[in-house]
Amino acid sequence: MGVFFVIFYFMIKAEIKDKELLTHIDSLEEDKLRIFTMANGRVRGALFHGTRFVNQLRAQNNLGILETYILGQASLCAALTIPMMKDMEHNSIKLECNGPAEGFNVEADSSGYVRGYLFNEHIPVTQALENWNLKPFLGPGNFTFSRIHKDDKYPQSSSVDVEGENIAKDFAYYFAQSEQINTAFNSSIQFDKQGRVTGAGAMYIQIMPKTGGTARLGSQVDSHQHEDDDEELLRKVENAFRACPSIGLLYSEKQVDSEDIILGLFREFNPVITLKRDVTFDCPCNEDYYLKYLRTLPADQIADIKKNGPDPLEIICRNCGSVYHIPVSKI
Repeated sequence: MGVFFVIFYFMIKAEIKDKELLTHIDSLEEDKLRIFTMANGRVRGALFHGTRFVNQLRAQNNLGILETYILGQASLCAALTIPMMKDMEHNSIKLECNGPAEGFNVEADSSGYVRGYLFNEHIPVTQALENWNLKPFLGPGNFTFSRIHKDDKYPQSSSVDVEGENIAKDFAYYFAQSEQINTAFNSSIQFDKQGRVTGAGAMYIQIMPKTGGTARLGSQVDSHQHEDDDEELLRKVENAFRACPSIGLLYSEKQVDSEDIILGLFREFNPVITLKRDVTFDCPCNEDYYLKYLRTLPADQIADIKKNGPDPLEIICRNCGSVYHIPVSKI
């Protein structure tokens, strides 16, 4: 079935104190990202169960329902870019938009962590939400996707303009426009009547272009027939993908199995699950990182801190919400 990845970082993990929520989470299938191929390798995809992931994200940033929904959707979709990475790679996805949410920045790393934040963590809501259309809060904006590999000096970035109505659709639009790959994203977060996150997950599929040419078949090849075959495959796969019920709702229900979801939706295309791995909302920040930064401050600023405080210094990691209290004597 593949290899399990175990990830260790130093983020200060916020405690989830809601006992009823914890009991519910404990009854669910474990959070995992499952990578699969189908249609003889022409289609690849991944399904991510992220109920614990989104609850941890919410606890780290102390978010309300709408804020959790936006950052959760962005982070779930960012997690789906991990299977697309080659070797050691790091992705940064930023949306800068006109709405009151202002946008977000999320990062995903090939080692298996995702981190991120909203530009505005207190989005004003003037009336009851009738649906999850995010256009009133995000709206039109610029979506920038940056990749950096292990030996790169600078990231490779490209941007597209998006509507800011649906985050999963914005991710799909980026891949279609910037990378010319037919890609579909589906992300979902289920809340109960008390506003708890009871289920969360996301899925993507990509139709891979044919490679290698057809010269060896000579005049026997009908290129129009191949184009028709590709269009038919694309249509059938897209229909199966659209038939998926709410992923968040599925995961909120006990005894739901991710492999059954994949096999059930795509049975016609003979899906094969090739790998499953951990993906966590986590961050490589730690106290030493911030100590090194503080020690680079000008001498007069360090002297002022030692004289006038505050002591300890409180530093909050923007990427994960970890709060560090650093005694001045350590600087």
